[in-house]
Amino acid sequence: MRAVAVFPAERELRLVDHPAPAIERDSEVHIRILDVGVCGTDREIARFDYGTPPAGSPYLVMGHESLGQVMEVGAAVKSVRPGDLVVTMVRRPCDRPDCPACRIGRQDFCVTGRFTERGINGRHGFMTEEVVDDERYLVAVPRALADVGVLVEPLTIAEKAFIQVGDVQDRLPWLGEDRGQEAAHRAVVLGAGPVGMLGAMALRVRGSEVWVYSRDPSGGDKARWVEAIGGRYLSSTEASLADLAAQVGNIDLVYEATGASQLSFQALAVLGVNGVFVFTGVPGRKAPIEVDADLLMRNLVLRNQLVYGTVNAGPDAFLAAIDDLAELDRRWPAQLRALITGRYPPESFEELLVGPATGIKRVIHFAEAR
Repeated sequence: MRAVAVFPAERELRLVDHPAPAIERDSEVHIRILDVGVCGTDREIARFDYGTPPAGSPYLVMGHESLGQVMEVGAAVKSVRPGDLVVTMVRRPCDRPDCPACRIGRQDFCVTGRFTERGINGRHGFMTEEVVDDERYLVAVPRALADVGVLVEPLTIAEKAFIQVGDVQDRLPWLGEDRGQEAAHRAVVLGAGPVGMLGAMALRVRGSEVWVYSRDPSGGDKARWVEAIGGRYLSSTEASLADLAAQVGNIDLVYEATGASQLSFQALAVLGVNGVFVFTGVPGRKAPIEVDADLLMRNLVLRNQLVYGTVNAGPDAFLAAIDDLAELDRRWPAQLRALITGRYPPESFEELLVGPATGIKRVIHFAEAR
């Protein structure tokens, strides 16, 4: 069957004939892949920045943002059945008995670094026609979300971040039961790519005032998109971070979705009192940047600020993403679907992975749901 694969040793990308999988355990599920999203991680793997094939394989099947349809289930499978739509989680636990996170199924917090990830590190991914995976790594998606279900995995980035924001804000006792809403009353999203735009939508669902700060010009398509979901847009080419802070007031939350370290640390300097700054991007290796460390440290201490990074996602974030995706579909169906700017056959892999990064979320389409 067709699969998009990277050969790191040969520094090549190819469309290969990958062996078809089969159920080998009672807990496994055979899945037909419908859509696979292309993201910055895939493009970095296609540049050979990283990406590790499974042991004994010369290539790694790429792709980790999937939507599939169940074809067949093992005898012990209870949660899904043939015909169901599913999203498959990415990370698999390490084999260390002393890793507390992996032993309770929270490999997104693995402490050993010996985890594997489908389409990234040590396990084949989803850019192929069929896969088999264990039931415990699958999350069912309602049929009504078939055309946007591929957005679940990128949305989990925001979901995990905001779950943690809620936990963090337990430190503010006056917020009470409304901590998850009030704590991010004024939120700034850095970047208007798919992670940033999904984050902006998730924040709006939570009742936050949202400003999106990105390079695209004001009055453009992305600015209009932000305004359509009730947010406000500022272009970094037209307004400084000081201008942003003046408009927002006390910034309760900054959700970074750029991977741009210079901009991010500059934005950290305008975070408000009791504010939380969430890093989600992973910058490439570049020359060192200048940081006003004294200012940042003073602010962190004197303003009771908190900074953290988040990567991958656990079952709670996947379930939250599906719930939120249904709510986004109810509130802003046109804006949600506008995030998917094109579906392409697997044969277009080179254009998507090494060509110019155009559009918002481009998707490799293998099959229609039946």
